[in-house]
Amino acid sequence: MSLAMIAVIIGGFSLNLAAGRSSFGLPLIYHVHAFVFMGWIAIFLVQNLLIATENLRLHRKLGWIALVWVPMMVAMGMAIVLYSVRDHGGPPFFALPEFLIGNPAGLLCFGGLALSGFALRKRSDWHRRLMLCSMAAITGPGFGRLLPVPFMIPWSWTVAALIAPSIFPLIGMAVDWKRSGRVHPAWLWGLGAMAGTFLVAQAIAFSPLGETIARAVVAGTPGAERPMAARWP
Repeated sequence: MSLAMIAVIIGGFSLNLAAGRSSFGLPLIYHVHAFVFMGWIAIFLVQNLLIATENLRLHRKLGWIALVWVPMMVAMGMAIVLYSVRDHGGPPFFALPEFLIGNPAGLLCFGGLALSGFALRKRSDWHRRLMLCSMAAITGPGFGRLLPVPFMIPWSWTVAALIAPSIFPLIGMAVDWKRSGRVHPAWLWGLGAMAGTFLVAQAIAFSPLGETIARAVVAGTPGAERPMAARWP
């Protein structure tokens, strides 16, 4: 499942690059964001390989680097969202307020689950499931680039940010059920956190407060030229 999540993220960004929707000529902030994001993917992959090879000593040492990397992920994720909406209004097939508010909510969900997993590192059953849920929480950007989201308006954001990423915890639940006849509560907490933060973000985004925040953020920038609602590119 770890490899599947990594494949979704890398596949989504690679498809954008191959299709000419992205390039290496983007501003520096995109490259810093890519370094931090891909760095986390590398850490996540290596950590899983270390567990598979039973190298717990190195796994624990690398875990401290991962702990520092989590706030970097959250900070750079929020920075690139702000830059994107101000520079060009963000992806047109997402409503501007839901993109602006939903992304930070997802990043905070990722951070909360990852830090919870770290706090419960001595309880390996909880630790590994929470870390998998934290990774699932940030597969949205990959799904958003792989799926035909322009055809899903007005449900594009819901599909890319919640429904598709939820597949991974649901698979984990199914595996648990098949093996032991019960679902580990860590999956429920993880999926609950993903759904809860999504619903709160949506409630804010589509309220008068959400539109006020969005208009204030893009005021005086090129991003203010696009409509608040999602539209065909």
